[in-house]
Amino acid sequence: MPDPALPSVLFVCVHNAGRSQMAAAFLTHLAGDRVEVRSAGSSPADAVNPAVVAAMAEVGIDVSAEVPKVLTVEAVQASDVVITMGCGDTCPVLPGKRYLDWQLPDPAGQGVAAVRPLREDIEQRIRGLLDEIAPEKQA
Repeated sequence: MPDPALPSVLFVCVHNAGRSQMAAAFLTHLAGDRVEVRSAGSSPADAVNPAVVAAMAEVGIDVSAEVPKVLTVEAVQASDVVITMGCGDTCPVLPGKRYLDWQLPDPAGQGVAAVRPLREDIEQRIRGLLDEIAPEKQA
């Protein structure tokens, strides 16, 4: 059962096999239980991009068991922040939700070397988002 007190973020890209999977994995890794994380695609692929799996493994994050999921209105309704990555037109726009559009290249068909700079860009964006929506409490 989702915790309504936690901020929730939905990452959406076309195939839910690259950008959105990396973003969701970084946010899950960095936020722990401070944020609910979802990802989906407007036209999901059959599997996560192998170059994305390899690039994320290089930084100690395993996305090999992740499965691309279809974007639903329910996923948008359950999220506070919706971040689109190249599929903004297909994402339902609902009142009261915050929408961000991150212009990021699609890693489909690219090797690990091409995915690394994208991975670094996504990590930096996630760190900024996390500082904004769920900063760590100071002791």
